[in-house]
Amino acid sequence: MLEFEWPWAFLLLPLPLVVWWLLPAFRDQQTSVHVPFFDRLAEATGQTPQPGAVVLRRRAIQMISATVIWLLLVTALARPLKVGDAITHEVSARDLILAVDISGSMEQTDFRTPDGKTIKRLDGVKQVLGDFIARRKGDRVALILFGSKAYIQVPFTQDLQTARTLLDQTEVGMAGQQTAIGDTIGLAIKTLEGSSAKQKLLILLTDGNDTASRVPPEHAADIARQKDVAVYTIGVGDPAASGENRVDLSVLQSVAATTGGHFFRAEDGAQLQAIYADIDRLAPAKLDTLSWRPKLPLFQWPLGAAVVLGLALWLGLFLLGEHERKGALRHA
Repeated sequence: MLEFEWPWAFLLLPLPLVVWWLLPAFRDQQTSVHVPFFDRLAEATGQTPQPGAVVLRRRAIQMISATVIWLLLVTALARPLKVGDAITHEVSARDLILAVDISGSMEQTDFRTPDGKTIKRLDGVKQVLGDFIARRKGDRVALILFGSKAYIQVPFTQDLQTARTLLDQTEVGMAGQQTAIGDTIGLAIKTLEGSSAKQKLLILLTDGNDTASRVPPEHAADIARQKDVAVYTIGVGDPAASGENRVDLSVLQSVAATTGGHFFRAEDGAQLQAIYADIDRLAPAKLDTLSWRPKLPLFQWPLGAAVVLGLALWLGLFLLGEHERKGALRHA
């Protein structure tokens, strides 16, 4: 289908006629006969010199070519476009932050994989979380790592392979040995402030209790609720442990309930995989449907045709003039 981006340009079509009607014709004054003794010759013949005018007649080919060139130029100015068939694409309208605890307790070797092996907690989390990231087609994903401090390892991106690679390079203790849950939620809220997504989700995975935050987790959760950020908490530690290695299930449950999220308990890889499947079910991605028609500009064709026609007309008139001049010289 053919469209014009600036159809109002066709209003310029009658412009040459308006100029022809309103403006005076071009005049070039020059002496028609160069005779040194012209005055005496006129006196001898009894003639009185009078001003005269010669109107040069335009050839039909000039008028036709000028009309066609002007039509082509106005058509090019109107920017013709070839519009293709509509293309529809669905994209996710969700921003997802994964916050992973890498404090010292994640070094413990008590995480059971689905095949029965026992590995470090962080290694087990990497395996399951890596698969979860790989399935986030269309989502913008960010990765926050936290221990004594929280920092952004991967800002929002749809490059899932890079996010997974940087997760695999994570090591225990990179952010300190303690656990700062409240500060992590606060960093996630700040990261989501510039997001225009319809759905904002934080998945927080930890195996300890809050020992290093400046902001209490409950207060951070209340701010997240005000910002429409749902927090899904996953506890992977041992509730029977003591000290910093004890996972505070009550705080994680409170944070999830306050923000409209859910709390999960995971002790092995199979449970963690099931939890991520539940999150997909409880918080399905919202999709935006984008529709557009590809447009191919075509203005270069009428513009090029006008240039070629103009050059051909000039060359033709030049050759014709030379031919007439040579013929006049032969007759003289």
